[in-house]
Amino acid sequence: MPHDPNWSAAFAAEARAVQAVLAEMVIALHHIGSTAIPGIPSKPVIDMLGVVPELGQLDQRTAELRALGYVAMGAYGIEGRRYFLKKDAAGRHTFHLHIYSEGSAHIERHLAFRDYLRQHPERAAAYGALKLRLTNGGVRSREAYQDGKAPFIMQTERMALDWYRRPSKTAG
Repeated sequence: MPHDPNWSAAFAAEARAVQAVLAEMVIALHHIGSTAIPGIPSKPVIDMLGVVPELGQLDQRTAELRALGYVAMGAYGIEGRRYFLKKDAAGRHTFHLHIYSEGSAHIERHLAFRDYLRQHPERAAAYGALKLRLTNGGVRSREAYQDGKAPFIMQTERMALDWYRRPSKTAG
């Protein structure tokens, strides 16, 4: 679906709820994924990146997130991550919460990708066009969709990390 400017408000409201239940544990909550990048079509699922001091402490607090409607999925294929998902009453995913411990390289990777696409609209448009081609081209499974995006994402992540680590991010 086309980008919805209300996604940023939905992120902010959910971030406040997560912050309220995890309180002192949360160092930061960031809006990531396609819903965080204006102009990119996306499924209406808000991806959130949480930063905590240590994942072991978080593992003791999953009941608080469960009370908000989140289901704990463990690392879910990415070492050093805790992944939680939330669904609406109809069973549709509404929020994906990816939590890493402070200092994880995954934090920089996600933020660099998001910020790079926000600052490089031509690359964001190419990503949006790829997503639409995959969706409209009959890709049905989540795995095939992810596989179709993977080369673009990997290339963009490399460019984004180089750009993100520069002292001045204004050029190229």
